[in-house]
Amino acid sequence: MKSRSARISRFAVTLATLGIMSSAGLAGSAAQAQPTVQVEQGTVNGREDGAVSAFLGIPYAAAPIGPNRWRAPQPAPQWRAPRDATRYGASCVQNVLPGGRPPWTAEYMVQGPVSEDCLTLNVWTPSADGAKRPVLVWIHGGGFTEGSGSVPIYRGAALAGRDIVVVSINYRLGLYGFLAHPEITREAGNGVPTNFGMQDQIAALKWVKRNIARFGGDPDQVTIAGQSAGSMAVHSLVLSPLAKGLFVRAVAESGLPSILPMPTLAQSEQNGLAFAKQVHATSLAQLRKMTPAQLTLPPPTTMMGGLRFGLTVDGKFLPDNPAAMLARGEFNDTPMIVGQNADEGSAFPGYGAGDVAAYQSFMARSFGDKAKDFTRLYPASTDAERSEAVKAASRDRGLALIADWARTKVVKSKSPVWGYYYAHTEPGAGAAQFGTFHSSEIPYVFGTLDMAPARNFTLADRQLSLLMSSYWVNFVKTGNPNGTGLPAWKPTAADAQTIVEFGPATVTERPILTPEKMSAYDELIKSGGKLSMF
Repeated sequence: MKSRSARISRFAVTLATLGIMSSAGLAGSAAQAQPTVQVEQGTVNGREDGAVSAFLGIPYAAAPIGPNRWRAPQPAPQWRAPRDATRYGASCVQNVLPGGRPPWTAEYMVQGPVSEDCLTLNVWTPSADGAKRPVLVWIHGGGFTEGSGSVPIYRGAALAGRDIVVVSINYRLGLYGFLAHPEITREAGNGVPTNFGMQDQIAALKWVKRNIARFGGDPDQVTIAGQSAGSMAVHSLVLSPLAKGLFVRAVAESGLPSILPMPTLAQSEQNGLAFAKQVHATSLAQLRKMTPAQLTLPPPTTMMGGLRFGLTVDGKFLPDNPAAMLARGEFNDTPMIVGQNADEGSAFPGYGAGDVAAYQSFMARSFGDKAKDFTRLYPASTDAERSEAVKAASRDRGLALIADWARTKVVKSKSPVWGYYYAHTEPGAGAAQFGTFHSSEIPYVFGTLDMAPARNFTLADRQLSLLMSSYWVNFVKTGNPNGTGLPAWKPTAADAQTIVEFGPATVTERPILTPEKMSAYDELIKSGGKLSMF
């Protein structure tokens, strides 16, 4: 198939005609009267964020502390006096590295305090004027163990300046968001026995449904979007019967349901019992009385180590394994944008290693007893060739997953899917080492390049940001990313799977994989091979 390419420099939309300003420019606009909105709990006083209004740190549920720890989110309390909503609320409990860790610099990281009292959301709106603007609800990533709606690159001012309402949310993480335990299951009764972080997301979406009209948003035109774990959350909400009616479109960046194994409730309960034993708790009541410090275990048995707390097939929020639900067509049928970056795994040790042992180990680990077949698809005889082969195979594994998922979704759905491959390297420290790393597309989509002035972004970076944010805004508004002046982006089809590649200077339509590679990956998947995007 011939690829079609369009130069970004010919993109016939300018910053001026779209009314877009940089984040720095937005922050520097003249001060105006403090914006005020009456929500169901009381009055919130926000602040001007340049051309739009921001309302930050609004509770959408009660603090999940004491008896509410490992309980479904409870209604947020009322307040009588106007509530200050000019600052972010605390992020949920996690380890914080505000200075960053390579390749993620400070703008990608949680800043400020953490607390169990963290179930808040943030709203950016052009005006709380009663208009019905489409709404974007952003679900942060971080492996379900870290992250926050207040991360600098998620600032919603630039996107809201395009006449949509932007919401970012916090949700419980790690142990606090995903513990399962037989006592919790008994206490939940007919309710959801775990996946508290996902229950928080549903509670936030319900709050949006009830309140967003007061911010000038349309409760019937909500798009959910997320990256990494946030993308997996989006896929799970698309599948969950409990999220029905809470959104009409979805964007899933760099994450599919199959990236991490999904245990059953019984398996997660055993994991929870093992954790309780390790912290010397014999009951749920004891666990609820323990402080976060007492609940933190040393490596390798922390949340990121041997005891992983994540999504569970609980029979309620997720009635069955995601792959089985998708195959049966049991999901909330919505248009979707789905994609991945070129170097999703570049932060992992050994990514792109070129010695013979590393290459052979990667092939065996990735392809099992079909390693020899795939070695022929990724031939290499020198260290440099082996390094590039490992990177190429890493990318193609993820693309094969997207192709397999999209093929099933398109067949079972009435709604289209648009696929993308992001291949632009962000400038700055570590660019040569980490390439197009996991999450590096986000500041381009959000128009938040100015959160990292030290990266010295060029005009080409800003043109790409304008292009990508335009596609995303169009999708939020209409369910279709295409628009006047934009290079055409065709939805993928079951029999002719294509994606759009966002490069440093072009937007190119291309096959997801070559026919030869697609056939090999299809055989691997059919034989039970386990693939990963990382």
